[in-house]
Amino acid sequence: MDRRIEWQRDDYSRVPYVVYHDEGIFEQERERIFSGKTWSYLALEAELPDPGDFKTSFMGDIPILVSRDRGGAVHAFVNRCAHRGALVRREARGNAKNHTCIYHRWCFALDGQLVGVPFRNGIDGRGGLSADFKLADHGLKRLRVGILNGVIFGTLSAEAESLEDYLGPEVCEHIARIYHKPIRLLGYQRQRMTGNWKLYVENSRDNYHASLLHAFLTAFGMGRATQKGGQAMDARHRHTWTYDYANSDSDEAAKAAYASATPDAFKLKLRDPSFLKMRPERNDGLRGLIMNVFPCTIFVHSGNAIAIRQVRPKSAREHELVFTLVGYADDDEDMTERRLLAANMSGPAGYVAMEDGEAVEIVSAATRSQQEATSLIEVGGKGPLPREFGRATDLSLRGFWSNYAQFMGIEPEGGVR
Repeated sequence: MDRRIEWQRDDYSRVPYVVYHDEGIFEQERERIFSGKTWSYLALEAELPDPGDFKTSFMGDIPILVSRDRGGAVHAFVNRCAHRGALVRREARGNAKNHTCIYHRWCFALDGQLVGVPFRNGIDGRGGLSADFKLADHGLKRLRVGILNGVIFGTLSAEAESLEDYLGPEVCEHIARIYHKPIRLLGYQRQRMTGNWKLYVENSRDNYHASLLHAFLTAFGMGRATQKGGQAMDARHRHTWTYDYANSDSDEAAKAAYASATPDAFKLKLRDPSFLKMRPERNDGLRGLIMNVFPCTIFVHSGNAIAIRQVRPKSAREHELVFTLVGYADDDEDMTERRLLAANMSGPAGYVAMEDGEAVEIVSAATRSQQEATSLIEVGGKGPLPREFGRATDLSLRGFWSNYAQFMGIEPEGGVR
């Protein structure tokens, strides 16, 4: 049953806390967002280099199986046996000749077709399936698959627009910029948070918290609002990206700007600051690009670190965050080492990411008891939403809620688009 949301303002500058806690809303999200007309990141082709390779993933809390068949084609299915609904694949990754459910051994080909059922004809003439049972009618539930520069997306909706149209030209361009040549998988990090998945998505779209919450970034010039940079959204405010340029401010200017907010940050010192040094890879001067793709994916190219963060909701009040760390296939040993060192910024014990997890959990804890109350997100202005803006604003958060409300069918009359 629909849970009615009371928006106090039609520009989404007031978000009711109930959206972070109500299980009924979470059920609607599964139907209208994760099973709806969205495209979700599933895997990288680099994780499935050979025929028979597979990876398990999620779309919201829907278990997904991504599989490369013997001909090299990539398929994606709901990871659920047609018989009794058990997970077919429980491993994170692997290689197999087929996908066989451990429960009753129903066997599916690499392309998802059901190819074998034990005791199909019964035993000694008794039991078994009826004569009109057709294997072809009971394969794994198939997703539409789209691949962009080796990044695999999927959707359960036959009515969803094409992947390229869903992402839009700017996001496609940014993905092509990061994944412009073959990559190499470096590893994974996982983090589980007590808090709604949207809290982390908001956090990743909120640029200016970084230099206030993360003293490490401020102290060592790795992400300060005083640096040259900005934010932008696509035309529907569905996706957003933040960018900044290396060596574009001075410590003096930063200290003056942060004098009242985080003055102690500049007291931090490192015994070995060498890992902070970025090895230039391009001539465009960009130090960092963080791109949030609705609903649950964050693409990161920050310094020499390249990663994809996938948010995996588990319930209304809990989610998992999976970091996939990559480099380029032609990286030398020095660059690979730099990328791995830079990855220490993320993960559950990272210099930065552990603070994001703490922020999510303290918001979740403080909003649970009075869900009729609202946040106040109007830094940067109220009313209409621009497509490009500076870094110290809440505009990208309001853009998220505008798009979310449309997908959920809960827009207020005259709601800002």
